[in-house]
Amino acid sequence: MEKAAIYHRPESEYASLYTPDELRLRLRTRRGDIAAVDCIWGDPYDQVERDGDYAWSYDRTPMRIIAQTDVYDYWGVTVSSATKRVQYGFELTDAAKEPTTIGYGDRGFFPATPVGIKHAAMFRLPYFHDIDRIKVPEWVTHTVWYQIFPERFANGNPGNDPAGTLPWASKEHPGRTDYYGGDLQGVIDHLDYLKDLGINGIYFCPIFRAHSNHKYDTIDYLEIDPDFGDKNLFRELVDEAHKRGIKVMLDAVFNHIGDQSYQWQDVLSKGKKSHFANWFHVHSFPARYEATGDFEEAKNITYDTFANTPHMPKLNTANPEVQEYLLTVANYWIENFDIDAWRLDVANEVDHHFWRKFAEVCHAAKPDFYILGEVWHSSQPWLQGDQFSAVMNYAYTALIEDGVVKKDITPTTMADLLNQQQMRYADQTSEVMFNVLDSHDTPRLLTVCKDDADLMRQTEAFTYLQKGSPCVYYGDEVGIDGHDDPDCRKCMVWDPKKQDQEMLHFFQKLIALRQKYADVISKGDTDWRTVDDITGLVHLVRKYHGTHVHGVFNLGEKPVALRHTHKDEIALKQGLADKQLAPNGFLIYVEK
Repeated sequence: MEKAAIYHRPESEYASLYTPDELRLRLRTRRGDIAAVDCIWGDPYDQVERDGDYAWSYDRTPMRIIAQTDVYDYWGVTVSSATKRVQYGFELTDAAKEPTTIGYGDRGFFPATPVGIKHAAMFRLPYFHDIDRIKVPEWVTHTVWYQIFPERFANGNPGNDPAGTLPWASKEHPGRTDYYGGDLQGVIDHLDYLKDLGINGIYFCPIFRAHSNHKYDTIDYLEIDPDFGDKNLFRELVDEAHKRGIKVMLDAVFNHIGDQSYQWQDVLSKGKKSHFANWFHVHSFPARYEATGDFEEAKNITYDTFANTPHMPKLNTANPEVQEYLLTVANYWIENFDIDAWRLDVANEVDHHFWRKFAEVCHAAKPDFYILGEVWHSSQPWLQGDQFSAVMNYAYTALIEDGVVKKDITPTTMADLLNQQQMRYADQTSEVMFNVLDSHDTPRLLTVCKDDADLMRQTEAFTYLQKGSPCVYYGDEVGIDGHDDPDCRKCMVWDPKKQDQEMLHFFQKLIALRQKYADVISKGDTDWRTVDDITGLVHLVRKYHGTHVHGVFNLGEKPVALRHTHKDEIALKQGLADKQLAPNGFLIYVEK
């Protein structure tokens, strides 16, 4: 038994309240090392008489393996207590020919005997405080998002086009500073299109007054950019979206502000005497930089910025005045326009102290509010229930891209690493993670797939069977391609003759499937039934309350023979003929 691999941490993703009454426990062991684990648990104050003495009265519940990696097994169990207090430990039996059983508790290992248990120090959750439980908005588990880059989605009102606006889609590859006139009216005009697609959540890139076409250099957080419309139009958009059952998420850029904002302009004008001098991180006055040939890059900047972009000075969110200003913004759009979510740009570069205050303000205004952070790496510090609901799940979906699209890792490695990512977070957090395959910050998925539409559909189908809330980047559903920014920000294609209608119909079916089995996919267990590195066959099963959703994928280079085709139960398929699954093929069927 490899004791060094055995791990548990109380009040973490290894021990978290899933509901007010259910405590979910996990234990990590070396893969294949342990044959069985029992959880020993009960109220710490319950006593039973044994041989004239009193000892702790506990229950014993077998644990099961809930995930595996190449190195570890993860065991899980759910316990509940009427008194809302639990102490617990684990009894492990190894897989040796002559098995050894030991106990594991708060102070390490102990003999797996009644006497050993009596004198052992157990882990505890002293009381089930619901206020400390990680809570996520339930509606997100049933949401399929659609990301809109407003300047490129639809031009509904040419009257608010900025000077120099180009004819729609007049350039095959848009430039970094091009304008095409996309606006909020264009979104309103196409809400029925989104509804028909199956979308029930819109994620908007920034819509506040800003200098650029992308609007991440905010000038005024309390005004809609006139290129897009005004507040009355935005209120109409939210109302019309809600009538169709569509939630609305806005992009909040609180790490930095635009250099055209009145606060930064005051700093440039007055230097250290500016009232706003401490709103930023200025190391020497006057604030200055050396320009380069790239508008987005500068040298010798005397103040902190986003990346090396001199036009986006970083805000000092530890400053109480900055906090008050930004928290007013956060509340304003919830209270006055009934938005449902904030997406937080560059969230990992803002202090946790501010985000805790931010979460309190949002949830006070709307208890089921969704807070999504842009964090591209492992995100446990932000996902403890006091800051974000979820993060943009790039760390997870990048593994799918590596395994399904690029084949840089084997199917086994992909499955192992996906499991590892799932085990980083509490179950309810994983259920509402934002699964994005491409965005305004990345190349388009079709381009990553080297224009192979079959491969793109296979990748989407695989992703839609994973825990988390999937997102469609505008235009992916009609076959828009594109390399890195700005090429990934092409104008939406509205001419049906220029759309990939096969791709569009596929997305409609895939989204309908995800909506129909949302509970199974969001909340269900994952069984990796087959993961074959030689043939490339991957068969995973999502299980929940007696319903099993099967996904079979051929990630290899040759056709693979299937034992069963389940013709009467097929929900979605590609490349299946005569019980042979072609490369890039997949089969999704439902077993009840």
